[in-house]
This record gives sequence, structure tokens and C-alpha cells, in this order.
Amino acid sequence: MSQSLSQNGFEIIPCVLDEQNRQELIVTLGPVNGAGRRGLLNMPAVARLASSAQLLDLVRPYLKSEHRPVRSIYFDKSPETNWLVAWHQDLTLAVRSRIDVPGFGPWSMKDGIPHVQPPVELLEQMLTVRLHLDHCDETNGALRVIPGSHAFGRLTAERIRQLSEHSVAVVCRLSAGDALLMSPLLLHASSRSLSTRHRRVLHIEYAAFSLPPELQWNEAA
Repeated sequence: MSQSLSQNGFEIIPCVLDEQNRQELIVTLGPVNGAGRRGLLNMPAVARLASSAQLLDLVRPYLKSEHRPVRSIYFDKSPETNWLVAWHQDLTLAVRSRIDVPGFGPWSMKDGIPHVQPPVELLEQMLTVRLHLDHCDETNGALRVIPGSHAFGRLTAERIRQLSEHSVAVVCRLSAGDALLMSPLLLHASSRSLSTRHRRVLHIEYAAFSLPPELQWNEAA
């Protein structure tokens, strides 16, 4: 794992998508109704990209074991669909059905899909790649992160409040085509967009572990 990602919990990788790939992806993904669209690994084009040597090689240096994409979400923050996200960690896995397994829980439902919190040791073996399809800064709802917060494990609501109030947040400014790599345990948030521009992000999660035999990934490529 690079020093930046190990210490800070995130790293910006420039120029992952060229202009042609970026435009083709925007056309393929199409418009979004609401804040985001889940289950994108079920789209052949997204599954191919997520499993491509380009992205697998990008992730490989940061995970100790062999990995694969397990979930993808497409976000499009725009004047028509605008929202803010409070400080949080990404703590859940999307699975096909609820089967109670020791160490996994609590459970929740998102868009009709069962989600479960795994042991924190498994979250430490995951990495998220956020492919930015537009320029992103403070004006159109860029992600804000608290460097190093991923090192504290699963945080209580009170600990999140303390860190958000007493830490210096970093705005993740990216150009179109750049990628943001981040630990799911990294504390992050985003503000409403103040711009007329889109803020389109293809979010892909990778896992370097297998689920217990009772559970199955909902959309692993």
C-alpha cells in the first residue's frame, strides 16, 4: 500500500480515463433518476471496465490478496438532483439474501437489496475506486475527507462528531478522468452543489476476501 493511502486513507490518481473513454461511459450510463443508481456491475460495460487490467492493476498495489469488484454505484449530482451527505463511513456489503452469520450485522435494506455490516477486518481488505466523469471541486459537491480517520476502525456516532468538529477536512478536487482511491473506513461527506455543472462519479468497490459460504455478493462481476 502506498504511503499516502496507508496514512491518509485516500489517494488521487490522475488521468485514469481518457476523453473518449469518459464520454463513452457517460453515454452508456445515461441519466440518473434520484441521487444514484445501484447494481451497475450488472451492466456489461461497467463489469468489463471494473474487471479490466487497467483498474485491477490500479487496485492491486493497495490490497494484499487477489481482489475483485463487488459493487458499483453511479452518482450524478446536478441542479436537478442535488443532495448533501453527512460525515460517515461505508460500512455495508450488498448481498443476495439475508442469512444470519456470526460477526455479520446489523442488517438493512437499500433499494430492496439486503445490506450487512461485516467484521471491520474485512472492511480493511476493501478499496473503493471513484472514477470522476466531470471536474469536481467545492462548487459542485466534491467529496470531503478526514485524512487518517480510516485507522480508527468502525466509529461510533459520537466519535464521528468529535472527528468532524476537531479535524481538518480535505476537499478532493479532481479533474474529469481522474480517480479517487479510498478506504471504505475513511470518514467522508459532501455538500450540495452550488454549480450548474454535473458531478458524475462511477463508484466501484473491490474486495480482497471471500464471503462466508452462506452469503453471496449481490452483484460481483
